[in-house]
Amino acid sequence: MSTYLIGDIHGCYNELRALLAQVAFDPAHDTLWLTGDLVARGPASLEVLRYVRSLGSAVRMVLGNHDLHLLAVYAGISRNKPKDRITPLLDAPDADDLINWLRRQPVLQVDEEKRLVMAHAGITPQWDLETAKMCAREVEAVLGSDSYPLFLDAMYGDMPNNWLPELTGLARLRFGTNALTRMRYCFPNGQLDMICKDTPDRAPPPLKPWFALPNQVAEQGYAIIFGHWASLEGRGTPEGIYALDTGCCWGGDLTLLRWEDKTYFHQPSLRQPDLDDATPKAS
Repeated sequence: MSTYLIGDIHGCYNELRALLAQVAFDPAHDTLWLTGDLVARGPASLEVLRYVRSLGSAVRMVLGNHDLHLLAVYAGISRNKPKDRITPLLDAPDADDLINWLRRQPVLQVDEEKRLVMAHAGITPQWDLETAKMCAREVEAVLGSDSYPLFLDAMYGDMPNNWLPELTGLARLRFGTNALTRMRYCFPNGQLDMICKDTPDRAPPPLKPWFALPNQVAEQGYAIIFGHWASLEGRGTPEGIYALDTGCCWGGDLTLLRWEDKTYFHQPSLRQPDLDDATPKAS
């Protein structure tokens, strides 16, 4: 029995299956953790969703910002961008089933036995674990409710960018969504910066990657797994914080971490990137 953690798939179905074949993944015995952004940018988002859904309880995943964007497009709230390559998914006969399954997936995973926490973008320094779990539950509850289109319509925006327990309503949900699915940089006080997408060596001061600031969840003894930030190329994080998005959809690798022995496996992209996909970008 092994625990396998994989970075952002972004519709790279063939690479996902090849990577799982490298480790002889067996859904009857193994557990697969996915950092979110299953869809968009790669060529086979429909196949990825169908496959991941078929794995049932063998999968522990979180939603990413591109997954949420897909939900918004399907609800008629946001525009279908051609570069996301999700039209086959939107037009599929089982699209309703897949979308309804997707919107009931979590935005945070916590394993107390393994002392593992996973969120697509990471965990803001302003939260301890109980606060992160509370805010995640609130987002998950509204996504699973009949009022989810209202939330999807209101989730776009960068404010508020400072955590206060007194936040309420859609503003509170937007902060939680941004912290869990879009965050990269913070100010020294932990306040989110939702603008900068540069690599850490080019970020303007005083901005720091969220993981470069003291993190309450890490200090509570948990390892943190995240994706979202392909231009990190899996490097530059402190001990106990693991970046797994290595830009497969941009022509990079799909990366898997076997948790039990901390061994990495990589599957290079199997497609020729488009000219505008030649370098990893912020996603």
